[in-house]
Amino acid sequence: MSEENIKTHKNLDVWNKAMEFAEKLYCLTAKFPKEEQYGMVSQIRRSAVSIPSNIAEGAARNSNKEFVQFLYVALGSLSEVETQLILAKRLKFINLNENDAFNDIESIRKMLLGLIRFFKKKKNE
Repeated sequence: MSEENIKTHKNLDVWNKAMEFAEKLYCLTAKFPKEEQYGMVSQIRRSAVSIPSNIAEGAARNSNKEFVQFLYVALGSLSEVETQLILAKRLKFINLNENDAFNDIESIRKMLLGLIRFFKKKKNE
């Protein structure tokens, strides 16, 4: 079996979307005030990286139950990022043009919840 045929977290749409989102947030936070480099910028970036990282770690686990737990952790990190971006918006570090970040959050949230529902339903069958 070739390496391309092996199914991993890299085959999951939600992991790919979360990776793109993390990349976007790195670019977005580069525009933040320099005094926020070790504060909000660092926190947003850590939370953003945590989303695809937890999806990947969960996918590598032995059971769907463990995977679901890591998906919930990713969901928590997504909520952290959302909160941090709302604060950044209030502080005028970002403006209304960055609304696509909030659209990405909603999209990733729906994908994570859909995957969680899928595995929970699969468990009950």
